Amino acid sequence: MPSKKTPAGRARKNLPDIFKDLVEQFVKGRMTAEATQDISMAFKKALVERALGAELGHHLGYAPGEERPEGTENQRNGTSGKTVLTDDGPLKLDIPRDRDGSSALILIPKHERVSPISTTRSSPCMPAV
Repeated sequence: MPSKKTPAGRARKNLPDIFKDLVEQFVKGRMTAEATQDISMAFKKALVERALGAELGHHLGYAPGEERPEGTENQRNGTSGKTVLTDDGPLKLDIPRDRDGSSALILIPKHERVSPISTTRSSPCMPAV
């Protein structure tokens, strides 16, 4: 039985719009495949790190730069470097920490090396799940 193919327009329908100004900051003219990959990885890194920071802010109950709520002992405590494996290759991230280590980040869980944001869960150093 032949497989159903999704029309290209429908596949792109679920993606968020990227502002043209943002793309124009990165794309100044002709680009190689390697340059496109580098920009894509840099954007993915920034996006994931921002999402992790928002998760920590939600856990702590206040955003970065705001006053810590009274009665709370826990606070931000810098970042730790971590390399996760994605579909596009290894990605070095700065994972935010809290002082008492109670945050349980959802996007990149503790002790996880294969990113849940990947569509495939196998890599050369890890067996397929």
